[in-house]
Amino acid sequence: MIKEVTQEEFRQEADKGLVLADFYSSTCGPCKMLAFVLNDVDKACGDKVTILKVDFDKNKELVEEYEVSGYPTLILMRDGVELAKAAGIPIPRCRICGGGAKSRLWRAIFANV
Repeated sequence: MIKEVTQEEFRQEADKGLVLADFYSSTCGPCKMLAFVLNDVDKACGDKVTILKVDFDKNKELVEEYEVSGYPTLILMRDGVELAKAAGIPIPRCRICGGGAKSRLWRAIFANV
């Protein structure tokens, strides 16, 4: 499930199981491209992972707390504990033909679902 959240909603949701936080900006081209990838992750993982979209410009306190220096930044957490972080667009490799994920973030997602 993909949810756009405020700071308060993030704090309520972030410690509930497996969460992928997407720190983005509405004016960021790569962030818009990443949205398509996140939709695919949502379809593939279903209820096993919650994707929280955090607007970089509206949630400065979270940006500082999680040491997000740019966007897009993805942070994978389980029960509020950070498992992996990736800045930019981490491109997954096809699990069927590519033998797994290229980036540490995608390996962590697929290892935890």
